[in-house]
Amino acid sequence: MAATSSRNAIRRLINAVQHTACPCHGCRTGGAHNALQGALHQMRKYATPVDALPTDKEYAFEVAASNLRFGEGVTREVGMDFKNMKARKVAVFTDPNIKNLPPMKMAIASLESQQDLPFVVYDRVVAEPTEASWRDAIAWARDQDASHFLAVGGGSVIDTAKAANLFTVYKDADLFDFINAPVGKGLPISEKLRPLIAVPTTAGTGSETTGTAILDITSQNFKTGIANRAMKPMLGIVDTLNTRSCSREIHISSGLDVLFHSLESYTAIPYTERTPRPSNPILRPAYQGSNPVADIFSMWALRTTVEYLPRVAKNQDDHEALQKMLLAASFAGIGFGNAGVHLCHGISYPISGYNKTGPKWKHPGYKVDHPIVPHGISVAITGPAVFQFTAPSAPSRHREALAIFRRTSETDPSILAIPDVEIGAHLYEAIASFLDSIDVPRGLEAIGYTAADIPKIVQGTLPQRRVLDLAPGIGDVAGEDGRELLTRIVEGSMRY
Repeated sequence: MAATSSRNAIRRLINAVQHTACPCHGCRTGGAHNALQGALHQMRKYATPVDALPTDKEYAFEVAASNLRFGEGVTREVGMDFKNMKARKVAVFTDPNIKNLPPMKMAIASLESQQDLPFVVYDRVVAEPTEASWRDAIAWARDQDASHFLAVGGGSVIDTAKAANLFTVYKDADLFDFINAPVGKGLPISEKLRPLIAVPTTAGTGSETTGTAILDITSQNFKTGIANRAMKPMLGIVDTLNTRSCSREIHISSGLDVLFHSLESYTAIPYTERTPRPSNPILRPAYQGSNPVADIFSMWALRTTVEYLPRVAKNQDDHEALQKMLLAASFAGIGFGNAGVHLCHGISYPISGYNKTGPKWKHPGYKVDHPIVPHGISVAITGPAVFQFTAPSAPSRHREALAIFRRTSETDPSILAIPDVEIGAHLYEAIASFLDSIDVPRGLEAIGYTAADIPKIVQGTLPQRRVLDLAPGIGDVAGEDGRELLTRIVEGSMRY
């Protein structure tokens, strides 16, 4: 193949020498020399495409996701996976609740079934991880010197295992070396991390597919994280048995994360509008803007969630709906893991963070002894206002979303008849109605926030540049206009 390509290149060059006029400005000698110069100009043009681009906008996107294994009972295979990889020692991560439930018992039994497969268990992961909980997990992992990692749990567990893996390889690094800028340094990850297998027990975060890990920066009252393809699990074991032990509230909150992962990634700015273009491929961010591949996964996940999450909320024994939601979570993970999310997630981080010292809301159905606004709830609560705001940036995409919420086609005359300028108002009502149908608190006031808290929420949103830079219509979020627009969105989220 290489020899054939070389011969073809030579043939094209000879043909250019014989037939091409010289394109050099000011060259008057003509002949083969000029034709050769023209051919070389063309070769240089295609050898350095970045240099030829007129602006600093992005011109490419990358697709990266974990391998996935989907099926009923596939957790039983995890021991064989590590044996096949010749694991020397496996560090297993879970939380105090999951450690006593069937998914963890199945995983441990699978590890124990393999001869000469040492493993150790860390079961102190906390829901909505913090700086302190990550540091504890990292210190433990560094002491273990495991060759492989296993995470059995929801997004909090999987994200904690990702961080422990990263800082086991980077033994001398500080937590903030890799946390997203401007909160941390946002350094690139150039070392190869150790193999991680993720076994999700909630249908929500899609963390089994992505290189993203989120934590609560308690000292600053907001969340942020690390987003890098190098951190994605090598395998996600998506077992349809593993979400059956979740409470109704956990199913709903997790499902809302799926809903807004897909909706935000589909409406993020196009990847060609993202700036600056990276100077080196290793610097290309995981969150790149909407793109044709991510769109496919995001839209499937959105349709599936709108159809099946209400069924799960109504009946937690609806196994078909549970299965569909688990697959939707992974699909949405692939979508947002390559396109990114934007305003709902950006604003959710201070909503969760300030709750610990402000409203101190403790969401029903969560067996914790501290205030908590579950991630999916904190994301969803601004959804109606956010998409009313973003609709003018891409009316056709928001029209498609509206059709999905109304359970009809975008070619339905009732959808086509809506003027572009009114799509946002209709989508606001459709999202609010959907949230009502599954008992989501009706705005920030319903979880204890007041108008006096709006400036704090806005201030806590501003550092979330990783996601805000993908928000359509927001412009320079750090400027006064950006602050004013965020204030308007948060004001519109107080009640609906």
